[in-house]
Amino acid sequence: MPATRLTLICHAATASQKLGRFADDESVSMDWQNAALSLAGRYQKNLRLVCGPEARTRQTAELFGADAHVEDALRDADLGAWKGQAINQLDSAALMAWATDSTSTPHGGESVEQVCARVGQWLQSLETQPGHVLAITHPLVIRAALLYVMQFPVSMFYRIDIEPLSATELRFNTVWRLRLETHA
Repeated sequence: MPATRLTLICHAATASQKLGRFADDESVSMDWQNAALSLAGRYQKNLRLVCGPEARTRQTAELFGADAHVEDALRDADLGAWKGQAINQLDSAALMAWATDSTSTPHGGESVEQVCARVGQWLQSLETQPGHVLAITHPLVIRAALLYVMQFPVSMFYRIDIEPLSATELRFNTVWRLRLETHA
């Protein structure tokens, strides 16, 4: 069976990220024309383009093509009452609980464990779908995918940094692998 290639692209930066706030459904803040020119042709044309449902992922997907399919499994973590809130103004004990207990939901939304389970199920569904999937999503979703593929414990979740517009390459051919590439 041919291999599955999955390229996870983190959405472009948003004003909330730059201000140290948890995301809401905001747009990206970037120079669209230059970004589109720099990313044009980076990936082959015969791929499946998918993205999360939020404005920032849909807008970023437009840099790679006009026909992105919205995939609910790629949605950002539901941060409940923390959406749009400044991180440094949240209750520090609640924030620490969320960062150290993968089942914690002090914000009333989704736990890290729930995000990891959702993303793991989606990755399993790709194992029987050969070809290249280009997925525009969020840092927390990409972290969850890396935990699944590398079989890391959930305690490693916060030790992975995902930059805006970064690409993470995964391949499946009987087993998932992380592939590091150079783009010279």
